[in-house]
Amino acid sequence: LIGLVAFGDEPQPHARAAIDALTRLGIATTMISGDSEGAARHVARLLGLTRYEANVLPREKVRHIEALKQGGRVVAMVGDGINDAPALAAADIGIAMGSGTDVAMHAAGVTLLRSDPRLVATAIGISRATVRKIRQNLFWAFVYNVVGIPLAAFGLLTPIFAGAAMALSSLSVVSNALLLKRYRDPSSALQ
Repeated sequence: LIGLVAFGDEPQPHARAAIDALTRLGIATTMISGDSEGAARHVARLLGLTRYEANVLPREKVRHIEALKQGGRVVAMVGDGINDAPALAAADIGIAMGSGTDVAMHAAGVTLLRSDPRLVATAIGISRATVRKIRQNLFWAFVYNVVGIPLAAFGLLTPIFAGAAMALSSLSVVSNALLLKRYRDPSSALQ
């Protein structure tokens, strides 16, 4: 043997922290890679992943996504390349990295502006907080209507007071939604 040349992939610097943050959010992570078994196993070990698939062609990534979805799971796919675009489109939530190809960004529903994998957990945390705010706002709007409509129907609410109550309802909903600006993701490693 005169010499040996070896090539290998190394994970992005913050990939392990991103996977740890996703785990804290209760999200199971699987790596689906077109790399060889040895290379995928090496990267999975570095990332602390127990589930990974190797030697997966782009069309097979879509089959893996569809199999997970048929199992009743909500599936998010994170990718940045042309080969990831079909799987990004097939997933319930496609997340493209900002430095990725245009094809990946167009196929995904969410594009992260920076190529920091920790932002995946942050985006999921923000979306969960937004859904909570929507539910809170719907609840309070429902309460206002359940109280206000019967009072108005029985003539116990003057038009001026009803208008003021409606304005107050809108103000409370908007104010509650604006609280999202103060959101800090407790699971994120970016703190």
